[in-house]
Amino acid sequence: MNEQRIKKGENMNKVRNSIAIIGSILFIVALFFTSFQIVLYGIPGFYEREYSKYNVLDDVKMEMEDVLYVTDEMMDYLIDKRSDLVIETKVDGQAREFFNEREKLHMEDVKRLFLQGLLLRNIAGILTILAIIGLVLLKTDLKKVLPKAFIIATIVVGILSTIFAFYVANHFAEVFVQFHLIFFDNDLWLLNPETDLMINILPEGFFFDTVKAIGATFGVLLGVLLVASGIIVKRNKDK
Repeated sequence: MNEQRIKKGENMNKVRNSIAIIGSILFIVALFFTSFQIVLYGIPGFYEREYSKYNVLDDVKMEMEDVLYVTDEMMDYLIDKRSDLVIETKVDGQAREFFNEREKLHMEDVKRLFLQGLLLRNIAGILTILAIIGLVLLKTDLKKVLPKAFIIATIVVGILSTIFAFYVANHFAEVFVQFHLIFFDNDLWLLNPETDLMINILPEGFFFDTVKAIGATFGVLLGVLLVASGIIVKRNKDK
């Protein structure tokens, strides 16, 4: 009888630990997509610094104020805060629409992908909460189980992310092309700098810098939570 109870307790602990690790991975997924939002919508002056770095004003013959206005409207479009990309601005001193028809069609695809990413983030967040609720119902000591599970999940994800980040850093152009081939079922992303203004304000270097910023943000967030989890685990051992 005692052996059965011990075995049952061990099995229950395995279930708790598995749920905690899965919940931690889901939380990390939500954190990853949140890092996108932080960089693209939350870093003051990010776009202005990038535009200055790559001299995009000379390429599009626009003032910084006008380029930033177009950018703000474009980013609002991506999160469905505006319904279209009919954006009037000044180019070379002349009033005109910034986006042409090909760019608008491509941005429809980008918006769909962007919103799917945010939806995936929200689903991962909800599932994380459900995992925690499940642990509570299983009478789990969250202070002991969750920090350990998060450390395990972070180490696994961290190793995989580091390998992928190293590859991207050394093969960005190739990864950039493959990303578009995988996630877009048309060639609308192949824009012409001579006719399409958007490619001029968003050169490849801009995307590389953005990916680096997202990676750094994700790494910092994970690092802070990892240290906090380590402190909790150590305190639990000291008690």
